[in-house]
Amino acid sequence: MRLAASNAAMTRSFNASLQAGHGLTVNDFEVLRRLSLEPEGRMRRVDLAQVVSLTPSGITRLLDGLERSGLVRKDVCEADGRVTYACITDEGDATLASAARSHLSALEAIFAERYTSEELESLAELLGRLPGAADADEECPSG
Repeated sequence: MRLAASNAAMTRSFNASLQAGHGLTVNDFEVLRRLSLEPEGRMRRVDLAQVVSLTPSGITRLLDGLERSGLVRKDVCEADGRVTYACITDEGDATLASAARSHLSALEAIFAERYTSEELESLAELLGRLPGAADADEECPSG
């Protein structure tokens, strides 16, 4: 229960910080991060929904907002018109780099206030054993 409550509180805090500083939510940030890690900066929308744990309608709503903001664009597959891709734009890359720097600073502040460097090493190792932790080993772009 502590893990769930801490996650919820941190997500609210990060949402507020990202929204105020960059006009993004944590989910927006994660979508941009995932796209930035892909070759050509694009993913099939259905695959993107799965990796960020959103429903197909949820990813559509999220991507619609990012498209209106100019941070992503929609592409269609030339071989199969039923397949659509989400592609990060240059503006999306720049926004992600800026947001990643401030997001990392916020993370560091939260943890530095509460843990020693030795405790942080232990915490990282322990969290690394949880399901899905290997997916988080992808580097976060920082510009």
